[in-house]
Amino acid sequence: MTRFVIKGGKKISGEVKVSGSKNVALKVLVAACLTKEKVVIDNMPRISDVFVMIDIMKALGVSVKLVDHTATVEAKSFLSHEISLENGAQARTSSLFIAPLLLRLKEAIIPNPGGCRLGARPIDRTIEGLRFMNADITYQSEDGYFHAKTNGLKGADYKFDKNTHTGTETLILAGVLAEGVTVLKNAAEEPEVDDLIAFLNSIGANVKRTGHREITIQGVKNLHGGAYTIPPDRNEIVTFAIAALVTGGDVFISQANDSKIEEFLEKLDEADAGYNKEKKGIRFFAKESGIKPTNVVSAVYPAFMTDWQAPWAVLMTQAKGVSTIHETVFENKFGYVEDLTKMGADIEMFNPEVSGKKNVYNFNEEDDSPDLFHAIRIIGPTKLHNAIVTTVDIRAGAAIVLAALAAKGKSTIFGVDKLDRGYED
Repeated sequence: MTRFVIKGGKKISGEVKVSGSKNVALKVLVAACLTKEKVVIDNMPRISDVFVMIDIMKALGVSVKLVDHTATVEAKSFLSHEISLENGAQARTSSLFIAPLLLRLKEAIIPNPGGCRLGARPIDRTIEGLRFMNADITYQSEDGYFHAKTNGLKGADYKFDKNTHTGTETLILAGVLAEGVTVLKNAAEEPEVDDLIAFLNSIGANVKRTGHREITIQGVKNLHGGAYTIPPDRNEIVTFAIAALVTGGDVFISQANDSKIEEFLEKLDEADAGYNKEKKGIRFFAKESGIKPTNVVSAVYPAFMTDWQAPWAVLMTQAKGVSTIHETVFENKFGYVEDLTKMGADIEMFNPEVSGKKNVYNFNEEDDSPDLFHAIRIIGPTKLHNAIVTTVDIRAGAAIVLAALAAKGKSTIFGVDKLDRGYED
């Protein structure tokens, strides 16, 4: 099993340029399949999720070449309308291919999407929206596939019951070549959605934000080729920033000013952590005064991002006092707590009293369980020490690496292939 061996206790210092955004790159690859013309995508991160998506595209008959960090895509035709169970199980974004397949072949067979096990990640919101757009979709539990057909996707007015990042993007992809106008309400507001919209519009789509959490898509006949550069990954920026802060170091991250991390910086202000915005990036550095405790609620944009809460928990182990993190996006995202506790962290899980749970929590009520906790209490500061631990998902893995960097002694981390899904090299 692939593993990291980390000798901790050293300050992380220097300058780094982060990779292209994972959550933009994967969606732009799918979007490039909507046109028969050539699309060139720069700053493509060389991460395993990208390679899985490219494998899926090649299996569908799409020409994809990745040289260094530039991907060239030509989807002149599709040879298949089916995604294999093996490929689909490796990346949850495989479900987005249902849009180009329905638009170009009027048929799609896709497996229940995989990726990191971060709660139930229901695809029901996406499927319901596509049904509104004239798709006939059934799920067959015998083979684990969604079987979809259409005689032509049509524009529709659709309101998501709860926020869904991937669902919003799938229906945007479906709407750009659908007949008529599609209006999505309660649509996701994450910056990565806007990046996808910007790319689609650059190749001939007509997509606009027309109101609060509202997106209007005017269907067009065809899309053309083009070029696009993937923006910096804000999750990677946060990871390197916390690496500097939690180890007493000093890291300058170029291009960090170009990313939407305002909510993270606001929490750094609350924690009295060191950072300076500069012309070409942001410098993050530890202060002698130390870290103050904070109370964080991770929620849908523009709130504190759910992908940031595991690394943030590591930082709060060094805060002077009691900190809390309340997770409202996923019902089961504290899998890293056991490993942090093993490394000396003082963390207890609990369920806060919440009024109107349906409006507070973004996950489906039926996916919740009395055995699951939605908040943690971190008592600090604590001296972290070495341990043998295992990665459960990308961001939890990042948190464990950060803890190992700050800890005394040599730690061994198993399952780091999950980190390869979101972090290059």
